[in-house]
Amino acid sequence: MHKEFLMGNAAIALGAVAAGVNVVAGYPGTPSTEVLETVAKNRPDDVYVEWSVNEKAAMELAAGAAYAGARSMVTMKQVGLNVASDPLMSLEYVGIKGGMVILVADDPGPISSQTEQDTRHFSRFSKLPCFDPSSAQEAYEMIQEAFEYSEEYGTPVFLRPTTRVCHGYASVTVKDEKEFTQHKPEGFIKDSKRWVIFPRLSFMNHQKIEARNRELSDVFSSYDKNKIHPSCETFKDSKKGIATGGISYTYAMETLKNTGMVKNLKVATPHPFPEKLAVEFLTGLDEVLCLEELDPVIERELTYICGKYHLPVKIRGKLSGDTACAGENTRDSVTSYINTFLGLSDRKDAGLPVAPELPVRPPVLCAGCPHRASFYAVKKAMKGKKTISCGDIGCYTLGNAMPLDMVDTCLCMGAGLNIAQGVEKVEPDTTCFAFVGDSTFFASAITGVVNAVYNQANMVLIVLDNSTTAMTGHQPHPGTGRTVMGEIVQKINIEQVLHGIGVTDVETVNPLDLNTSVECVQKMAERSGVKAIIFKSPCIAVTKPAAPLHVSSDKCISCKKCIKELGCPAIVLNNGNVCIDSSMCTGCGLCSQVCPVTAITGGEDHE
Repeated sequence: MHKEFLMGNAAIALGAVAAGVNVVAGYPGTPSTEVLETVAKNRPDDVYVEWSVNEKAAMELAAGAAYAGARSMVTMKQVGLNVASDPLMSLEYVGIKGGMVILVADDPGPISSQTEQDTRHFSRFSKLPCFDPSSAQEAYEMIQEAFEYSEEYGTPVFLRPTTRVCHGYASVTVKDEKEFTQHKPEGFIKDSKRWVIFPRLSFMNHQKIEARNRELSDVFSSYDKNKIHPSCETFKDSKKGIATGGISYTYAMETLKNTGMVKNLKVATPHPFPEKLAVEFLTGLDEVLCLEELDPVIERELTYICGKYHLPVKIRGKLSGDTACAGENTRDSVTSYINTFLGLSDRKDAGLPVAPELPVRPPVLCAGCPHRASFYAVKKAMKGKKTISCGDIGCYTLGNAMPLDMVDTCLCMGAGLNIAQGVEKVEPDTTCFAFVGDSTFFASAITGVVNAVYNQANMVLIVLDNSTTAMTGHQPHPGTGRTVMGEIVQKINIEQVLHGIGVTDVETVNPLDLNTSVECVQKMAERSGVKAIIFKSPCIAVTKPAAPLHVSSDKCISCKKCIKELGCPAIVLNNGNVCIDSSMCTGCGLCSQVCPVTAITGGEDHE
């Protein structure tokens, strides 16, 4: 054993490697992304890793590997679980042979997601066991234990870290390579009565699942990461207790070190819930405060147990209004909840100056981002016409910000295509645009295009092809020509895919050529049926920048059109004069094409 300073996601990945994982598949999404990437960097030669085309594909691949006796892991964020839920719900009724861990990172806040959905509900809904780590160290240990429980009980299991566990750093005790588990898959053994799902098989397995989960509730009551901390001397006569789990447990323990320990229940397995341990905890108490992210899962379980066992305990938390019903917990909020519950005053650090308010810094498209040029071209081409711009999930969602204001809807990955079709059916006089990135095109948009062609929609698809999965950290995808393991593979050509599924009008344009882009949009918008424009220009993070541009002060008329219409963060005002920040400018040239007096020129002209 030795210590390493690790991000929580890295600890999870190294724990999976130490557990003898054989196959890892996933789809990038903050806060889960680094798990798969770390496995890819630290994998033994016989471990297979892939970025799958989407979470459903990843779930099914991992299931197939587990059918063959391999230890498999699938990684995603909480909204990705929605995509993977179809195979998941049936998979539990079939079961697995090798251990299978479904790593789903929840995002309280939300910090980088559409929703605050709580995977603990999905665990109960799908009847799968769920492990909820409270620290990087616990996550490292817990994923190894999760594989063992998965194999012992023949079921996939969830590991559900939240953002602060995923992205927090800590000194973690990890195994030496010689201590790793070496897992050798048995291989797939044909047995249609086991691996082919039929109603009768599901009925029989459903009964087994319910019995197994009752057993696991008892087993988890003895699991060492579910525990009761007794009260300290200060609170030995107190009839109050605290129940918590995940990162909230870590925050609570930090607070209770200062206030003194009140009786505390730590829940590491929210499903199946450790009922016997909970009864032991509740006995003799009058009130319990539940601290958890995101939903009142522990709170509802304890309320149910109090009713079942006729325990006169008041359960407080989100449902009672004692803690916030949305957003993430913080050390400060947990301290405040505990102090209020215990009747203590909120103690502030004395002598520290009041920190100044942080400036408002809304997210914006990067300087030189080709998406800005794409949005601007469509906006300019369609000026004065009735249009709708249906967006999608990615960097280009930021096209909704002023001054571009070019994202009218955004729901989930791939939805913009079908939303545009729905609007067109109601308002046929509206020119409907659907914007989608290259990675999202492969992940979830192709079926929307098929739907549009088959049902004779009238719309324009805009594919923003920047040759990477930019928003989540520049992961490869089927159009990049390489895999996460560094293999060079054949690129899948988006234009050929579109032609193959029936889109006859397809044009590929460089969005940084403004006039050509505007003419292309105008031409396509006038045609009927499904049309597609591929705006192809690499992300500024994966290509070498050109020389920065410069504003000639003797030509500039201070109209500020470059600022008002583009919103590029590299274009700034300095003492009222328009200037370009050379440290940010990538030389994309868009602003020089917008300037009405050609006052913006290439950096090579300015010495």
